Amino acid sequence: MKRILLLVGDFSEDYEVMVPFQALLAQGHAVHAVCPGKAAGQSIATAVHDFGGYQTYTETQGHRFTLTHDFAGLDPAGYDALLIPGGRAAEYQRLDPAVQALVAHFIAADKIIAAICHGVQLLTATGVVRGRRATAYPACRPEVEQAGGTWVETPLDGVCVDGKLITIPAWPAHPALLRELYKALA
Repeated sequence: MKRILLLVGDFSEDYEVMVPFQALLAQGHAVHAVCPGKAAGQSIATAVHDFGGYQTYTETQGHRFTLTHDFAGLDPAGYDALLIPGGRAAEYQRLDPAVQALVAHFIAADKIIAAICHGVQLLTATGVVRGRRATAYPACRPEVEQAGGTWVETPLDGVCVDGKLITIPAWPAHPALLRELYKALA
């Protein structure tokens, strides 16, 4: 059993929170869902992003997702991997010094980091992608490149693996993400 830290926030993408959370639990891993400024037992609002043939995704209110652990006082040394879903949470969390320090720990300790969709924004803001290959939702390409990363064009259900960094464009790539994450955790 490995310990995975799931970093979420209000309007994280619903599927990108729920599916990996449940799939990793089903594999017997401990998954601790945390949110800066909130405690265990509180919840976040999620958003559902869909691809309906428009020029970009649409967004509707998702489910409430209950946090399993406190963000305040957590020790990242006790975790094997960090999982960052997409959605709008990454956009504002990248400005939080405590979140930046958390991500920096996983970088310095050479631990697994998996980011879905806009979750890459936490990685670009903390220097994780510099000199590395990554993918994300296509609108994040300029951020990856400006942060010194190499953009990898992948289909919406594709994955990019660069050592212990695993990135996917969006929730249609959950099977690819989970396959690679299971391998990395083995």
